[in-house]
Amino acid sequence: MSAPGPAFVRLDGVTRRFPGGGGVEDISIAIPRGGFTVMLGPSGCGKSTTLRLIAGLETPDRGRVEIGGRDVTALPPSARGLSVVFQSYALFPHLSVEENIVFGLKVRRVPRAERALKLKEALTLTGLEGLGARKPAQLSGGQRQRVALARAIVADHPLCLMDEPLSNLDAKLRHAVRQDIRALQRRLGMTVIYVTHDQTEAMGMADQVILMREGRIEQQGAPADLYEAPTTAFAAGFVGTPPMTLIPATSLPAALVPAGHAPARLMAGVRAEALRLAPPDAGLLPAAVEASEFLGAETFAYLRLADGAQVVARLPGRNEPAPGTAVSLAWDPAATHWFDRDGGRRVPAEPCPDLPATAAGPIARAAV
Repeated sequence: MSAPGPAFVRLDGVTRRFPGGGGVEDISIAIPRGGFTVMLGPSGCGKSTTLRLIAGLETPDRGRVEIGGRDVTALPPSARGLSVVFQSYALFPHLSVEENIVFGLKVRRVPRAERALKLKEALTLTGLEGLGARKPAQLSGGQRQRVALARAIVADHPLCLMDEPLSNLDAKLRHAVRQDIRALQRRLGMTVIYVTHDQTEAMGMADQVILMREGRIEQQGAPADLYEAPTTAFAAGFVGTPPMTLIPATSLPAALVPAGHAPARLMAGVRAEALRLAPPDAGLLPAAVEASEFLGAETFAYLRLADGAQVVARLPGRNEPAPGTAVSLAWDPAATHWFDRDGGRRVPAEPCPDLPATAAGPIARAAV
């Protein structure tokens, strides 16, 4: 992970509203130079709007945008010293790969020798050697996205904005290009701001994740912080595959609920890998097996609680309980996250006293 540096991109109280709703409200973020920041969230949460505000494609109703310590709030995109990689690649279909890559350099009247040098380096970095004469229609989706990356590289800007650049690729190709982007960013020392709705991309690429919801920042920090200490129930449910299980505290043994808190006001959150299957009445919560998926190194068990809620447990290795089997769920009480049932905010709570081993102990691969 890159070491954080001083803020290179800063948004201070930025608001942008659109007729009929949408936009962002009072966004303040600080993005370090040379870091890889991912803006994450569901469709319509404001992440792309925030990126467009940084790029200069939208103008804020209020607030300030700074890049490199310079106020760029009123400057056009061309004066902000940045490049953008779009979801749609934005390639000229009638131009070759080489012509697409150096197009911006030609517009800026960069000398031919310098263009050739930058082009050669970009083709090498992106693995496009030998493809320079092809047109975009002759390339695969992954190759087209590499052309867009090469175009950003030759621009030689210290800031690169990426708006869902991998969403048009299949899963296997997304993984490969994701690794390429991260390796390029580290090698070139660029500051990257990357927009995605895919939390796997965010967790796997980012130094810093900014999780957004309904035009506001829900939580920001290192990927591990969002996963291990979500500050809201929304963050707990959005980050992680499968998402964190949220259980009304009233469904749990009273001894598990933190002292001084009313069970009716709390939800308990437990990660899938913390859950274990136990025989009926030996765990903390009764459940019934609905289905299971064996994935090689692990098995996902899908269970239904008495209140109708579905829970997913991640079990090690091959562990496929039969559908309809009555079980109970067990987990270490220290692995429980607590959230306010009304507002969804994290509730600081001291670990509850140890429960009996039959309930609290790890009961993995139980005979159920």
